[in-house]
Amino acid sequence: MTDMPIHRALISVSNKTGLVEFAQGLARHKVRLLSTGGSAKVLKEAGLAVTEVSDHTGFPEIMDGRVKTLHPSIHGGILARRDDPKHRVAMETHSIAPIDMVVVNLYPFAETVASGASYEECIENIDIGGPAMIRAAAKNHECVTVSTDPAEYESILKAMDDNDSSTPLELRQFLAREAYSRTAAYDSAIASWFASQQGEHWPKRLAVAGRRSLKLRYGENPHQQAALYTRAGDHRPGVANCEQLQGKELSYNNINDADAAFELAAEFEEPTVVIVKHANPCGVASGETLADAWDGALACDPVSAFGGIVAVNRSVNLDLALKLKELFLEVVIAPEFGSRARETLGQKPNLRLLRTGTMPDPKAMRNRLSSVAGGILIQSADSGRVSLKDLKVVTKRSPTDKELSDLMFAWRVAKHVKSNAIVYARDNATVGIGAGQMSRVDSARIAAQKSSEQQGTKDSVVASDAFFPFADGLLEAIKAGATAAIQPGGSMRDEEVIAAADEAGIAMVFTGMRHFRH
Repeated sequence: MTDMPIHRALISVSNKTGLVEFAQGLARHKVRLLSTGGSAKVLKEAGLAVTEVSDHTGFPEIMDGRVKTLHPSIHGGILARRDDPKHRVAMETHSIAPIDMVVVNLYPFAETVASGASYEECIENIDIGGPAMIRAAAKNHECVTVSTDPAEYESILKAMDDNDSSTPLELRQFLAREAYSRTAAYDSAIASWFASQQGEHWPKRLAVAGRRSLKLRYGENPHQQAALYTRAGDHRPGVANCEQLQGKELSYNNINDADAAFELAAEFEEPTVVIVKHANPCGVASGETLADAWDGALACDPVSAFGGIVAVNRSVNLDLALKLKELFLEVVIAPEFGSRARETLGQKPNLRLLRTGTMPDPKAMRNRLSSVAGGILIQSADSGRVSLKDLKVVTKRSPTDKELSDLMFAWRVAKHVKSNAIVYARDNATVGIGAGQMSRVDSARIAAQKSSEQQGTKDSVVASDAFFPFADGLLEAIKAGATAAIQPGGSMRDEEVIAAADEAGIAMVFTGMRHFRH
């Protein structure tokens, strides 16, 4: 079957956006309208002729509306194949009228959960009849048009206008695919909620669903395909839920780097600027003002900052915007942009500005997923944090107050640098970053070498995301001019490393927490 005329439509929607206009369009095509409860009320108030489902089935809504569409007259009308003689006979025998269109969007379960509603209220917002009708209509898409999203109304009406009140098979196939995706996502949200209610962090079956928000030109490389999806109920401020104020469309790498930068910026309470290049920070600084923080961050590695991604944990003001304008950047992501800042950065129309509205909570529990061949690898996100009281001084010399401040700063940065990570910091600003090397010694050397081309690492502190397995990595940092070190500890050679620190007269503290980031 190709084109299928629409004679009767069943409408039962929770989200009534565009409902009246859509129903008026159907009425223009002489479509008879079946509806339930609130949807029927809205349509009648708009002056449309509507048959209540209970009148159609001859069976009343019962059990507080839990049972209203679960009836052979409804599901038979949806599932019957119009080209099957046995189905036609059954319809005639049981007085089942065909239903050619099903317009259903589901009870707002995810929204109800997000609102903090009670267990009982969440249960009542699990739709039963809706998914059953959607699945039935999608299965019988050769004969039935199904819609689960108000965004589809316009294309359906246009198709009916262009095809003598019919819909083409291609459209019905597309809508069926969207329908099954919708019910799958809905069931996924319910399953996840049940798991959380039962304290089960790792259920036997993992249900992951998302809604495509961006279709990207390509992935990390032009020969790869990519898209960005958002997850129902996940409203964490960041690149996935932001508003793009200006600039070219985002690339896969833009999104990945902006996420890395913004999550790092969220670690700090003070005005902070983060510059990221290829998923690693190349400059981070906190300051009295954002302009000061920018100067500190840029000074770390101005060469790598060219074409980088900038994240800010405050509203971007004019002073910062004037500085950002002077350097070629791909993306600036921040909770807000002042009007004068937007005007200034608007002079660079290709620069992508992403507004998040607020900052994410770095301590919030969440999961991170990655794919492996044949499976999904999942873990809780690294939301671990240490405070001053968690630090253990292991050397003869204790760090000064200034060193402690810089150590805590460097530690938070190191958490977001690819392992093996070495971070040199001074005055709450990075002065050298070594990332992603196979050897921690090499990371220490590279960070110091890059820093020597700028402001140097003399009188800095050093952070290591994992323990020093030997003293050689620490010795490289001491050679570079570090006066204090922060690391997790836990190596079988800790005493050897502590002895090297004592011999050099530097202070060292253990955190007891590792921050591998691969």
